[in-house]
This record gives sequence, C-alpha cells and structure tokens, in this order.
Amino acid sequence: MRFLICVIDDTTRSATTDESAAIDVFNEKLQADGHWIIACGIDSPETATVIDNRKDAGIWTDGPLFDNKEYVSGFWLIEAPTLDIAKELAAAGSKACNRKVEIRPLLG
Repeated sequence: MRFLICVIDDTTRSATTDESAAIDVFNEKLQADGHWIIACGIDSPETATVIDNRKDAGIWTDGPLFDNKEYVSGFWLIEAPTLDIAKELAAAGSKACNRKVEIRPLLG
C-alpha cells in the first residue's frame, strides 16, 4: 500500500540544522527498509497558482486555494504493508522533522 505523509508547518524552509540532519537519517532509513518512494519540501502557498480550466474556463488565480496559517510544507510518499506500519513511519517522520504530519492512504 502507498501512503502520503504531509508535513504541516506555518513557515517554509524553516528546518534547523539538527532537524535537517534528523530528516536525512529518517530518509536513509526509509530507503534502506524499502519504504521510500519520494520526498521533498514544497514552497510557500504564496507561490501557488490555482488553475480552473473546467469547461475551458481558463481561470488562473495567483496565491493559495485556502488561506490558512498552517499548510503542507513537504511530503513523503511511502510504501508500507499496512496502515499501522505507515502510521508508525509517520510518527517517526513527525519526530524527525519536529512538525505535525498528516497521513493518508493513496487510492488505487
């Protein structure tokens, strides 16, 4: 099964040197244990563009879809045999990056 672990933050590029090192160690463990698919940080919502081209509407809006204090600042896409194992990995990721995370199974 595949899972998306979203890192929740209120500041982009805010990891300390210690947090970055802990994330690197966590990423290496994910890779070594066969859970790794991809991971990366995401720029701030202010850099977003919302595009609505349903029925050729051609609507482009600069800025985020939702105006929230907290937002997704990064993610891990992982493989795990069960939801319980994925939750354990998400908890380890939360500890490594020192942020809240949200985990969701991918459909299909």
